Amino acid sequence: MPQELRAVEWTGSGLALIDQTLLPHRTETRDVRDVDTLVDAIQRLVVRGAPAIGAAGAYGVALALLQGERERWSDAEVRAAVARVREARPTAVNLMVCVDRVMTRFGEGLDAVLEEAAAVQRDDVSANRAMGASGADWLLERVGADRPLRILTHCNTGALATAGWGTALGVIRELHARGRLEVVYADETRPLLQGSRLTAWELVQEGIPHYVQADGAAAGTILRGEVDAAIVGADRIAANGDTANKVGTVGVALACADAGIPFLVAAPTTTVDLSTATGDDIHIELRGEAEVLEWGGIRMAPAQSRGHNPAFDVTPGRLVTGLVTERGVLEVSAGELPGDRLK
Repeated sequence: MPQELRAVEWTGSGLALIDQTLLPHRTETRDVRDVDTLVDAIQRLVVRGAPAIGAAGAYGVALALLQGERERWSDAEVRAAVARVREARPTAVNLMVCVDRVMTRFGEGLDAVLEEAAAVQRDDVSANRAMGASGADWLLERVGADRPLRILTHCNTGALATAGWGTALGVIRELHARGRLEVVYADETRPLLQGSRLTAWELVQEGIPHYVQADGAAAGTILRGEVDAAIVGADRIAANGDTANKVGTVGVALACADAGIPFLVAAPTTTVDLSTATGDDIHIELRGEAEVLEWGGIRMAPAQSRGHNPAFDVTPGRLVTGLVTERGVLEVSAGELPGDRLK
């Protein structure tokens, strides 16, 4: 896959977003020039993945300024539009952090806002590459295998989910580049299949051997000894290491704990929310019932059935062997907590 792949790109007058609802069968971009369209794109998962949403939100401040100029909004109306972007998905803390960072230069005008948004994007790519290297180093030292590794991952954490390169998938890409990766087990990630549609697509572009498996198969694959480690991303990490990630992650962590293999979380420090003490304080987004009751617009469950559709679950910090950030690896389950080490 070309390293230039960007899920979020500023065009000079708006945002070009790779429409991730259409992959892998169609690769199209969406032209976003107003706040309503950006909020819709974030909520419909046209753009998704906490770092990518953060980058989109950073540029969303510029969109609000441009739209406000076109439509003669007051300063209060522009700020209200920015707030709508900031709150578009409540679990992913990167969105709030990146919007707030850019808003520190709001009073300096559009050029300053765009400069800061571009810095957000560059910083994320740099952080991802640092994570890839340190995560690969840690795994090779910790697992100590004299053969290429077998890695399981859940959801999508590659270039599509970030400003570039990837978090958990960035570690996997680094292992592959070093010739130390045998195969990847990519959980399909129900109900919207980010694993089979997006992660598998990125792995194909890289020429990385992989299997797509049902989410329910992950624990058995781990317990049969077919996996050396699991690596996932995160949408919010509490001060005690509790981690919110795509629903289904906690089952992977429990299986890794039982099998005695590493469970790694790879995420930039913008995903760590030190104001959130524990996972109990993380707001879990509930999405629409149709995502679990229907498939392709066709009802699959009885008409009387209701849908329970949490987008995320929380993995307790005691199950997180290591948290990989651009600053290195914290061994959370051994007591190295984000609240102590990342202040």
